[in-house]
Amino acid sequence: NFILFIVKYAAAFFSGSISLKAEAFHTFADLIGSVTVFLGLKLAKRKSKLFPYGLYKIENIFSVIIAGVIFYTGYEIVLEAKNITDSSLVHSELAILSLLFSIAVTFLFARYEKKIGQKINSPMILADAAHIHMDVLSNIVVLGSILSNLMGYHIEKFAAFIVVLFIVKTGWNILLDGLRVLLDASIEPETLGKVVKIIEQVPEVVEIKMLTGRSSGAFKFIEATIVLQTHDLDKAHFLVDKIECDVKKAVKNIDQMLIHYEPVERDDLLYAVPLTDDKSRISEHFGEAKYFLLVAFKKNEKKPWNIECVNNPYSISEKSKGILTAEFLVAQGVGSVFVKNAFDKKGPAYVFSDKNIEVLLTTAD
Repeated sequence: NFILFIVKYAAAFFSGSISLKAEAFHTFADLIGSVTVFLGLKLAKRKSKLFPYGLYKIENIFSVIIAGVIFYTGYEIVLEAKNITDSSLVHSELAILSLLFSIAVTFLFARYEKKIGQKINSPMILADAAHIHMDVLSNIVVLGSILSNLMGYHIEKFAAFIVVLFIVKTGWNILLDGLRVLLDASIEPETLGKVVKIIEQVPEVVEIKMLTGRSSGAFKFIEATIVLQTHDLDKAHFLVDKIECDVKKAVKNIDQMLIHYEPVERDDLLYAVPLTDDKSRISEHFGEAKYFLLVAFKKNEKKPWNIECVNNPYSISEKSKGILTAEFLVAQGVGSVFVKNAFDKKGPAYVFSDKNIEVLLTTAD
């Protein structure tokens, strides 16, 4: 921008073009904007005790400032178009060459800056790239002004007003994006939908009670509250870490993802008791028990609302009868199982632990 300012101002000085001189000072304003972007990028990632979440929003503050510069650019072009006169120019070829050079450099740099802004997901660089892209149009307006002056026509005023409409539209979009972040608006629904799908892929997740997300500069902050089918803290931590890892792989530039988890609460409490063959006592052999007594309680009630005796279809299985019996009780919706002997890390213990089913030791007969 500094080089372009020197080139345009020198060409304006030697040609006597007022519109080119105005465009030179417009480029000088772009230089100030670029310095602002540079300082914003340097400050954005800093964290301190006073700003523990970083200064990411500085990017969005500067994006809003750049939007203001874009609006002012439109205002400048309107003034340039209104103030164009029929005065002849000297060394007009110098002015034309400087504008062609400026258009080429500005166009290529705008594309390069947009590519980098998309790569690192920086709203400030993308905003500046959009601004510089608009500079291509303002240069074309000035070039049209000079060419039409040479031919004796002055139709560039109408083109200038059309360009201003594009400039205002671009500035408005950048302003809205910056304000959305500064006001902590939610991140786009597509991103939240992607996070929901990732969380729902975990079988132990019973419910997503809350999911929110916001942007801060180029980075995202996501918070969720989920219900897990486990009371095991180690397993819950493992599941939460897995969800965070999967989400960060699928969604770029997440600074923090905070997941609150709650164990599932049962309205009905269903107990299972292994019975002997005559159904009169508690069996000491869990997997070989032919019958199970199922006793159901409503939450906070002391009297059972349902009692039934069910056959164990796996009591005569030759292999893995304990695991198969445990899986059978899981399918019945059992929440707690009474046993006379501990499983000692055998198969049924892992089945019940995985499904958040409580195993209760009893000495009763």
